[in-house]
Amino acid sequence: MDVRLFSMPGSHAAMTGQLLLDHKGIAYKRTDLLPVISWVVLKALRFPDKTVPAAKIDGEKVQGTRAIARELERRQPQPPLFPSDTERRRAVEEAERFGDEELQQKVREIFLWSVRKDNSGLVGYLEGGRIGMPHGIAAKIAGPFIALDARSRGAVDDNVRQAIAAFPGMLQRIDDWIEEGVLGSEAPNAADLQIAPSVRLAMSLDDLRPVIEGRPAGRLATKIVPRFPGRTPAVLPAEWLDPLGAPA
Repeated sequence: MDVRLFSMPGSHAAMTGQLLLDHKGIAYKRTDLLPVISWVVLKALRFPDKTVPAAKIDGEKVQGTRAIARELERRQPQPPLFPSDTERRRAVEEAERFGDEELQQKVREIFLWSVRKDNSGLVGYLEGGRIGMPHGIAAKIAGPFIALDARSRGAVDDNVRQAIAAFPGMLQRIDDWIEEGVLGSEAPNAADLQIAPSVRLAMSLDDLRPVIEGRPAGRLATKIVPRFPGRTPAVLPAEWLDPLGAPA
């Protein structure tokens, strides 16, 4: 199978794309893109959207984590990403949908708002990225690109406050799925690989890490993603963090 994956350093969604391929044991070539520049590149390559991960699999364009998961499952069923039991598969697919449509965006909003306020740790998120320039230079010139990306993704004050307020409920939902066995089995499924990178990105924020790392969601994230490069200092206003309560 000939696979080219278009990715982005520090992107939780892009990390899911890599984890899906790694889970299947499929070799792939990776092209790393930077925020905003990725929009131009993917449009030029005639992908339908501007988001990563995007993949060419034997020449066929597939974009988005859930679409990639299903295409890989169709082409190479083993090892599986979904349970064979119908009811269990439905539960995994619901957790996967939540990770893709809800958790991923909330974490993205909080992350982009935070890194706009303090990008001193930005170079860490570029670790391992092949972006065609020294990482230090990329981090220094990234400000305008991050600002544009943040605006396009809705990372504004009101949305970020709402995302923080929703975050404890999201963590509890993940903990409940782990308790029920939907997540956290010995062999990871598509939902594990969807959710863990988002939680891991959240843990790179000093404001959020204390309320995550001591609970099942945090342990699942660090098991699946042992290392997530990058760290952002505490920058969120204290009153915004009130809904998070005390660390677990």
